[in-house]
Amino acid sequence: MEHTLFILLLPFLSFLLLGLAGMRMKPTTAGAVGTASLAGVTVLSYLTAFRYFAGGRMADGTFPTLMPYNLEWLPFTSNLHIDMGVLLDPISVMMLVVISTVSLMVHIYSFGYMKGERGFQRYYAFLSLFTMSMLGLVVATNIFQMYVFWELVGVSSYLLIGFYYTKPEAIAASKKAFIVTRFADLGFLIGILIYGYYAGTFSFTPSSAALAAAGVMLPLALGLMFVGGAGKSAMFPLHIWLPDAMEGPTPVSALIHAATMVVVGVYLVARMFPLFVGYAPQTLHIVAWVGVITAFYAASVACVQSDIKRVLAFSTISQIGFMMVALGVCTSSDPHTGGLGYMASMFHLFTHAMFKALLFLGAGCIIHAVHSNEMSAMGGLRKYMPVTHWTFLIACLAISGIPPFSGFFSKDEILTACFRFSPVMGWVMTGIAAMTAFYMFRLYYNIFWNGEWKGLSHGDAHAESHLPHEAPLAMTLPLMLLAAVTCVAGFLPFGEFVSSDGQAYHIHLDTQVAVTSIVIAVLSIALATWMFAARRQPVADKLAHTFSGLHRAVYHRFYMDEAWLFVTKKIIFRCVSTPIAWWDRHVIDQFFNFTAWSAHAGADEIQDMQSGHVQQYAIWFLAGTLVLTLVLLW
Repeated sequence: MEHTLFILLLPFLSFLLLGLAGMRMKPTTAGAVGTASLAGVTVLSYLTAFRYFAGGRMADGTFPTLMPYNLEWLPFTSNLHIDMGVLLDPISVMMLVVISTVSLMVHIYSFGYMKGERGFQRYYAFLSLFTMSMLGLVVATNIFQMYVFWELVGVSSYLLIGFYYTKPEAIAASKKAFIVTRFADLGFLIGILIYGYYAGTFSFTPSSAALAAAGVMLPLALGLMFVGGAGKSAMFPLHIWLPDAMEGPTPVSALIHAATMVVVGVYLVARMFPLFVGYAPQTLHIVAWVGVITAFYAASVACVQSDIKRVLAFSTISQIGFMMVALGVCTSSDPHTGGLGYMASMFHLFTHAMFKALLFLGAGCIIHAVHSNEMSAMGGLRKYMPVTHWTFLIACLAISGIPPFSGFFSKDEILTACFRFSPVMGWVMTGIAAMTAFYMFRLYYNIFWNGEWKGLSHGDAHAESHLPHEAPLAMTLPLMLLAAVTCVAGFLPFGEFVSSDGQAYHIHLDTQVAVTSIVIAVLSIALATWMFAARRQPVADKLAHTFSGLHRAVYHRFYMDEAWLFVTKKIIFRCVSTPIAWWDRHVIDQFFNFTAWSAHAGADEIQDMQSGHVQQYAIWFLAGTLVLTLVLLW
């Protein structure tokens, strides 16, 4: 597995080359360099996955944990040190496949979507940096190496969200994402330090003696680590950065905010899962309830949004909530008793990455055609964009949980795990799944059906001469490939490769849960069809008018942004920062000003002592000697 080092080196070298010399290249050359490096990474990732899983299991029935590279970087004690290396186990290998696949699709897609954009070379350099950071994060051999690449992911996402640096909204969104995630990452860092101090190691798998030494501090450390994961994965109430991050280019939304970056919190909990389930089960259940609240909140908001990218953004938040819930309902590492949720969460992470990237890239094709994000500017586009229409429909069916598409299989396993944990949890998550089907088909009908294209609604001759058209092959090819994966990924024996205890887990659908979820999804789709497929269906408008206060609150995201502004400006800035600033100006600054003034005044008083007269110096010398002699004698 020595070739795994090149999985990190290729995008890093691509970043350096494009960052330093990209502006001297033609845009197509720069794009080709970035895409070629990712193609190499993808080939190596698939080769790694094939060789790893084809290598067979060990005598105890588990896949081995391999470290092709692991170098000691910063030693503190004989046991506590920060290493840098490559770790291969089932979830890291799976993540290599997910990240490389989605990133390659985005690189190819961007050839068409970003064509003619100023900063094309810079864009591909940032893509390479982000991909390298994500890959380094998932193959980290210890928690501190993960943190290093975790922060690199934050930096590269800041650069990509703010790619349109002349657009105020993009700059504000990039700063918001950076600040919110840094705030959460402070909790992550404190958790790491507590863990390292009390356990005496940064390893993912500390010894029993180290865990015993950590004692009651281990749940606290893991809880603080989850705060960092909640920030990156946009869990409530730290979700506020993700919808605004849609100001970046749409391919960036597909790469960062749908398929890879936002799942690192899920990956963190999965990576530390043995410690959570063995030593902090109550903390794990907190993870579950945070996931429930997040999934319901985001699904509710998605039902009324008008910007198609924001609908998908809140859909992402809701689906990440599903993954967190699946991990949180685990009661043991045995898949047949409590660890089913672990496998289901990783399975849904895998399938969701593919169909959510498909949805975002499809949205990019639509925006590219109509030059608007608003559903009010769309309608009837199925006639003009058949490839986008059918691939988008496949993704909608998948996320709604309709068989035989991949989302059905992974979401059904999550619902089964929830019902095993608690019937209440199972029915709540089933209801949220129904909401998912409803808002996704509301989106689908408003884009592709709902009468004719809105550009023709007023008989605009200019609009008639500029009808929407299908995107170029560079943009539709990734759609077709991702749609194909979405159609077949559900049939993969995922549990044979990834499970909580490493043993092979044979997936068996729970018939009752499966039938219930299908029926509810179909009913939700039927309701969306009745309300939005027709050109003029007054039901939605009547409901919005009847419940205007609730509709307004949901549309404005339950005023969570305003709540955070109140907390930051009225409480933190006014009640905390202002007194600190006063103390800094009037006490700290004045103290140092007084010190400087005293030194200056004292120097003025004694400057005559430096007269240059030897006789005067001799007098001071003798006087000082006499004083010292008297002091010593006394």
